[in-house]
Amino acid sequence: MSDWLYSETVKEHFTSPKNVLTEDEAAFAPDARGQTGNIKCGDQMLMLLKIKDDVITDVRWRTYGCASAIASTSMLSETIKGMNIEDAYKIRPEDLVEKLGGLPNSKIHCSVLGDKALREAVNDYLEKTGRAGLFVEVAAVICNCLGITDKDIENAYQNGAHNWEQLQMATKIGTVCGGCREKAEELLHGFEHIYGD
Repeated sequence: MSDWLYSETVKEHFTSPKNVLTEDEAAFAPDARGQTGNIKCGDQMLMLLKIKDDVITDVRWRTYGCASAIASTSMLSETIKGMNIEDAYKIRPEDLVEKLGGLPNSKIHCSVLGDKALREAVNDYLEKTGRAGLFVEVAAVICNCLGITDKDIENAYQNGAHNWEQLQMATKIGTVCGGCREKAEELLHGFEHIYGD
């Protein structure tokens, strides 16, 4: 019986990650740069893109993170090569988890780092090309009873709601049926790794 909790795809992308930045950032000469995470939590992500005619022609990345963060970003880097920036901007962490053959529930938040760094890089490119704000990030509804989205939870986290009780006070989430608690707490855990305290 194997002690490895990850799929073979995760194992491959962790042990042999694709498109890692090995050269100096200036030598890669990116058209776009995105960085997210909090080094105090041990998770930080840098994403560099080369773009021609709004198509991602090359990508490099570097992370301080766990096996799930490394594998997710490696998969993301392979997925977005040759992709239009608008389509790349729409990639969600769930898409990467599916391509990897799943991740343990406690590690799902790690796939958010690459996703956020990619959107930061695309936003950087749009700003440099005079098109800031062209793409709008789509919010996912977490609490169906009250219509509370992942963006609402992220905003609440940034305003000091760092645990379930604080989140409930800030948004009233979970006060109707409570079925959203697990997903909301996963998001809080992920935002802790992105923003820290």
